[in-house]
Amino acid sequence: MHIAIAGNIGSGKTTLTKMLAHHYGWKPNFESVEFNPYLDDFYHDMARWSFNLQVYFLNKRFKDVVEISKSQETIIQDRTIFEDARIFAPNLHAQGYMSDRDFENYSDLFDLMMSLVKLPDLMIYIRSTIPNLINQIQKRGREYEQSIRIDYLQGLGARYEEWIAGYKGNLIIVDGDNCKFESNPQDFSTITDMIDAKLYGLFPMEAAQ
Repeated sequence: MHIAIAGNIGSGKTTLTKMLAHHYGWKPNFESVEFNPYLDDFYHDMARWSFNLQVYFLNKRFKDVVEISKSQETIIQDRTIFEDARIFAPNLHAQGYMSDRDFENYSDLFDLMMSLVKLPDLMIYIRSTIPNLINQIQKRGREYEQSIRIDYLQGLGARYEEWIAGYKGNLIIVDGDNCKFESNPQDFSTITDMIDAKLYGLFPMEAAQ
């Protein structure tokens, strides 16, 4: 199976991916940030590096999807190819950081890739408010993230909500502000109960709060 974690920057995707991989014995697939050759440049000059960054992510994420489709293991993925194309690239374009020409080129490439992939077996979306995201970003202290603009996070958040509202696959929504899964075992158990219900039909639960 293919399990995916979605959410804005700082929402806790990597932490939840690690915890669920350990709990279920799934193989984790993490978003590469430490070795990304464009991230630091991008956060200092978004207009110059937005297209380069998004093509880099699209290329890596498509390779991940192909590898996942061939795997016999259950893989849990930290961020998906859909977020790059439905959230990040359109947000950069709308805010003037990506030209019409580059966005059209990017979108054509994404549409071609989408003809070859399918939705994950389960999507887990971590919904978080901007103040919570800012707190998480500051807490983890990645230098290149400290220059992220609030309006950039707000634009991403609005697009995440629009995307999730129309999502057609198997979906769980976690309240990232109030569900402290990283520190509260009961909150984490609420999430695993929801997953069990979706994947195995066990112990149906309400959305994690």
